[in-house]
Amino acid sequence: MANLIDIDTYKTSERIESTKDDNRINKLITSVSQLVKTYCGTTIVDHHSSDKVEEFSVSWGTNLVQLTESPFVSITSVQERTSFADSYTTIPATEYYVDSSTDTVYRVTTSGSAKNWPTGPASVKITYKAGYATCPTDLELAVVDLVTYYLKDEHKARQTMQGASIQNQSSSSQRNNVAFPDHIKRVLDLYKNF
Repeated sequence: MANLIDIDTYKTSERIESTKDDNRINKLITSVSQLVKTYCGTTIVDHHSSDKVEEFSVSWGTNLVQLTESPFVSITSVQERTSFADSYTTIPATEYYVDSSTDTVYRVTTSGSAKNWPTGPASVKITYKAGYATCPTDLELAVVDLVTYYLKDEHKARQTMQGASIQNQSSSSQRNNVAFPDHIKRVLDLYKNF
């Protein structure tokens, strides 16, 4: 799993020259990168140049499946099977269509008409590449801010230092928020798979 930023990016963004907190910052970068990927429901950079293999269980007649990773880069193979006991059969590129605007793979006939995927557990298997070559700059900024949020313990509702208290909002004003600060959540939601 690749981190979304590295320590040099973080330290440059925050104008940090000291090395005294490098171990903690590196650990936070790894943790925050995983947190962002989990929240967004996509690995963002992990499968841009390496294959992602995804199986789809189809329960009813449909001719589409939606890829988990986004944005779509390329298809390596599309396979299907009619029963759980059967082996996968590779479908030629003329019998599926990829809508890269929605990261959806449609099953079609060679003439382009809709054709349903076979139903059953793991009846469709797609190997593909998707994501970004590097972390997008707006998301990078949100990751930097989130690392700082945890580095400075801003996630704690109340802090006391030398007799003074700081009261941090434990959640935001946004409805159904998972307690990320608003400015960070707004960016993360742009990359979230709903």
